[in-house]
Amino acid sequence: MRLSRESEYGLEGLKVLARQPQGTVMLLEEIAEAGQLPPRFLAQIFQKLRRHRVVASHRGAVRGYSLARPAQEITLREIFEAIEGPELLERCVFWPERCGDHHPCCLHSRWAMIRQNLKEMIEGTTLEEVAE
Repeated sequence: MRLSRESEYGLEGLKVLARQPQGTVMLLEEIAEAGQLPPRFLAQIFQKLRRHRVVASHRGAVRGYSLARPAQEITLREIFEAIEGPELLERCVFWPERCGDHHPCCLHSRWAMIRQNLKEMIEGTTLEEVAE
């Protein structure tokens, strides 16, 4: 499992929101500034997170983004799969483009042994825990 810069920036932006009182709506530019993130790239990432109901977008007098649910209910797995795709934990970390269950690389069986532990760790870790 290799995370992209997109996941890094997405998590940083979500941590900014998680540190606010629940229900706080922030402009994307404020989130980007607080997390020292590029606003245009963060906008693309937050669109993915919105489609997966991790964040909610608001229009009108109060516009911007908020967490769609309390931070203690959002797991790292939800965040990373929203950004990277649902097959994130199925890809081999050694040669993801060439390796898979049907055509395994020489290290694939070792990856399979630790993959379950990694799944459990990111399923059991919430945004609230990471933001603290």
